[in-house]
Amino acid sequence: MSEQRDKIFFPNLDGFRFLSFFIVFLTHAIGGEISGIQEPEWYSFWRIRLFSEGSTIGVSFFFVLSGFLITYLLMKEREYTGKVHVGSFYMRRILRIWPLYYLIVIYSFVLMPVLKPLIGKVSAETADPLLCSLFLNNFNIIENGSPVLTALAVLWSVAIEEQFYLIWPLLFAFIPSRFYQYIFIGVLVLSTLFRGINLGNIQTIEVHTLGVIADMAMGGLGAYLTIRSPKFLQYLKQMKGPYLVMPYLFVLILFFFKVELFFEIPLLLLFKRIIISFFFIWIILEQNFSENSWFKMGNFKGITKWGKYTPWIILPAPNCDFNGHYSLQKLGMLQSYWQLPVIVMPLALYLVFDELCILSVF
Repeated sequence: MSEQRDKIFFPNLDGFRFLSFFIVFLTHAIGGEISGIQEPEWYSFWRIRLFSEGSTIGVSFFFVLSGFLITYLLMKEREYTGKVHVGSFYMRRILRIWPLYYLIVIYSFVLMPVLKPLIGKVSAETADPLLCSLFLNNFNIIENGSPVLTALAVLWSVAIEEQFYLIWPLLFAFIPSRFYQYIFIGVLVLSTLFRGINLGNIQTIEVHTLGVIADMAMGGLGAYLTIRSPKFLQYLKQMKGPYLVMPYLFVLILFFFKVELFFEIPLLLLFKRIIISFFFIWIILEQNFSENSWFKMGNFKGITKWGKYTPWIILPAPNCDFNGHYSLQKLGMLQSYWQLPVIVMPLALYLVFDELCILSVF
């Protein structure tokens, strides 16, 4: 099984991981407001058009990618060994995410209350330490609002990933394989019903597990079809012409016009996750299986290299953005919006990769 697992590798996906992280990073680094400075019209347009909901798009790709990869691995494991080794799956996920996650939780709830008064700031965190410690950060946001600390605020997506990792292997371990397709259909229907019932509460449908789990289900459905349908896989391999470029064009349209599409048309808001995840899984499948792609992300070695470290850099990144903003404001250097892309973004990127280098030592 270990030899077979080693052969399951998709070299074109790491680069997309980094691009998704970079969208989230830009949303935090140069997509916010600066207190005390009048925002020019050009920057208001830039921020609303590109960075409003930008992190949602980036996080959605991570969810779809997780659904695809985890489902593919679980189905192949059952195909090779006759069962899903749930305990081994849990242990791999724990070793991959928990050390850095709990380092950030300890930093936020133990160290920051001590450090904040030293720099003249009040320690008034609203987040529930218990919920954050149990990977229920998204429910904390629903109950208590977004955490004060940026480092805690981004953990809601990691919490949903961990909730997904907890439930998904159990479904594939105990449900007969001939019924697998109903897992994806059932989750997509359940998520849509939940969004419909709570359509008037944007925050709930965008951070509640049931509101976003359609992303994982769509990714899983893509993996299921490539394994169980030779005809579908053959179609992917031979896909040509406009079908190769269409998903990228649609994603660009969704990215630039997401506010008009999803916040002014209620029906599209209801199916938002299904629409976005459909085009994301289309891109993932095109990159992995098409023999006629216009480009393969794996050929971009620099982006692909940093994409391998995305699980470790996406957690400290927003905190680095905050530190960049705060440090420059204290030094009196953040006086105009042009300084965000020129100074703040490079500084925040430096802090992100500096933290990554420190973490890599351990």
